[in-house]
Amino acid sequence: MGKRNPNHYGCVTKLKGKRSRPWIVKVTVYDAEGRARQVPVDYAETEEQANIILAQYNNSPWNIDRNKVTLSELYQRWLEVKAPTLGAGTQASCRTAFNHCEKYYGMKYRALRAYHMQDCINNCGRGPSIQTAIKVLWFHLDRFAFECDIIDKMYSQLTTTAEATPSNRTPFTEKQIASLWAIQDQPCVDIVLVFLYTGFRLSELLDMRASQVDLSALTFQGGVKTAAGKNRIVPIHPRILPIIQKWLSQGSQYLILIDGAKIRPASFYPYWYRVMKSIGATDKTPHSARHTFETLLDNAQANRKCIDLLMGHQSKDIGNRVYNHKTLDQLRETILLLK
Repeated sequence: MGKRNPNHYGCVTKLKGKRSRPWIVKVTVYDAEGRARQVPVDYAETEEQANIILAQYNNSPWNIDRNKVTLSELYQRWLEVKAPTLGAGTQASCRTAFNHCEKYYGMKYRALRAYHMQDCINNCGRGPSIQTAIKVLWFHLDRFAFECDIIDKMYSQLTTTAEATPSNRTPFTEKQIASLWAIQDQPCVDIVLVFLYTGFRLSELLDMRASQVDLSALTFQGGVKTAAGKNRIVPIHPRILPIIQKWLSQGSQYLILIDGAKIRPASFYPYWYRVMKSIGATDKTPHSARHTFETLLDNAQANRKCIDLLMGHQSKDIGNRVYNHKTLDQLRETILLLK
């Protein structure tokens, strides 16, 4: 028989069925009348991981009156307990979103209502993407507060965000690409050019480590988000090779540095739009570079399977998906179609 946990410590149990994280971590919380109940705080792949999570939770107990915990205190606790279970991109966007909630940092969380949350969204002075990030943050905090029995109603569910302006998904023109090459020595223009010649997502390229670049094979190995996109091989186009060699010569752990430091995707946009303004392309986003990469290859009549492999997409045609295997040489030939 395993060692019994102390009273009110919490427990770890395994859920039935086939799950990626079948072990559930529960802790004991109390309502206003002092009645105890167990609520889930996290899930884990193994029992060992679940017990570590439970131990970490008990090493830093709340020890705070549920009626007095503030937004700032709840957020700091959420960062410790919940944020590590989210993806790096989501964590970064939530941190950015919290900066727009400063008005209510000292307010008791139980006193917050939907109109307070909506106020942060409406008056952040930013576009739909940041507004959505704020709404998502409120949802995460509400769910955490509910699990900890701090609130009994999740007001974040009543918030709304502005509708995003439909994107015309217009790729960069040949003239705009030529303009970038003409000013390639200006700050961050080289980063934009590498986006155009690799098709990587913003986070995939900015988070890439130097060890993911093989100069002997002239390839990148990177990619996240989907099973088809993870650790995919993308040949280095000859035109951007000098840029990659220059970056690697810095001897940094990461491929891309700005002012000598790695930059987070969420912090890159001011640099991006500064470059776009210089070439008169303020309608273009980092995703426009990825869209341009795919469009130019498609216009050059590249093999669809090769395009999917380079983009990290799963082929829609089952014949291509199951039976069509492409070699590295074929991927190189496809990349070279980018003139």
